[in-house]
Amino acid sequence: TQVGDRCYDEKMYEAAKLLYNNVSNFGRLASTLVHLGEYQAAVDGARKANSTRTWKEVCFACVDGNEFRLAQICGLHIVVHADELEELINYYQDRGYFEELITLLEAALGLERAHMGMFTELAILYSKFKPQKMREHLELFWSRVNIPKVLRAAEQAHLWAELVFLYDKYEEYDNAIITMMSHPTDAWKEGQFKDIITKVANVELYYKAIQFYLEFKPLLLNDLLIVLSPRLDHSRAVSFFSKDAMQYASESKDIELAEELLQWFLQEDKKECFASCLFTCYDLLRPDVVLETAWRHNIMDFAMPYFIQVMREYLSKVRIGCYSTMGNKCMED
Repeated sequence: TQVGDRCYDEKMYEAAKLLYNNVSNFGRLASTLVHLGEYQAAVDGARKANSTRTWKEVCFACVDGNEFRLAQICGLHIVVHADELEELINYYQDRGYFEELITLLEAALGLERAHMGMFTELAILYSKFKPQKMREHLELFWSRVNIPKVLRAAEQAHLWAELVFLYDKYEEYDNAIITMMSHPTDAWKEGQFKDIITKVANVELYYKAIQFYLEFKPLLLNDLLIVLSPRLDHSRAVSFFSKDAMQYASESKDIELAEELLQWFLQEDKKECFASCLFTCYDLLRPDVVLETAWRHNIMDFAMPYFIQVMREYLSKVRIGCYSTMGNKCMED
């Protein structure tokens, strides 16, 4: 062996090959064979040596020699060691061999000694280079990945649907709902949304969900409300919709619509909403109609702030008109 080592150090690889072969030093033999470019024989030598160090040396040499089929044979003996996985991944990635690395890890998933790191790193590679394959991988193996690590990768890759899937499995329901509402085109699914919204911890998300449906999925709002109804503060929910209805009436510039909304609030005995609507739809409402309505329903107290404002504006206009036509004499008289 010592003579073989001297030959190896002097780069006399043919002589070293013969000497190592004679003494069955398969580890050193494998190292010698890669220098000779005899990759298949080197893999056979590594198999006989069966040490992680030798497998790595031959694997990396095969990668450098673009012998990826042989590199994969070696790699399958390396990836099962969790503490060796990162170095192997970096070796492939640093040289731009992403496809070959993915193929290696895919082949490794079926190994008896497959571990969480392999499933996790493959998910991360999919997120970067083959996003179309990530969802299927997660559906099959979500319980075998490091979810927080894969969550970060999905977020960095803007894979919103996959992010929601992982949040759901990780029981981070609030984040799942927020992600769906922030990225509805990619991430929102009706059944999934209704299922997860019932599990959130922050009840404010109920009302944000209602607002989201009003803006993006108004025809499906009733379905959402059926799910949320047992969990909502009903008085707050009514106020929520009242506010939305007032805003809509105000923006519509439709006088009849605004006055009909006032009547509806009175029919539902929602005096506070009636008072609020007087100011939200202030420019549309006719003071005489408001006065008659308030008097008939005996709620002048709720309408009084509105009439004070109307009177203030009226007097201001009269005063300005008086000054413009008669100057100071009007006030003196």
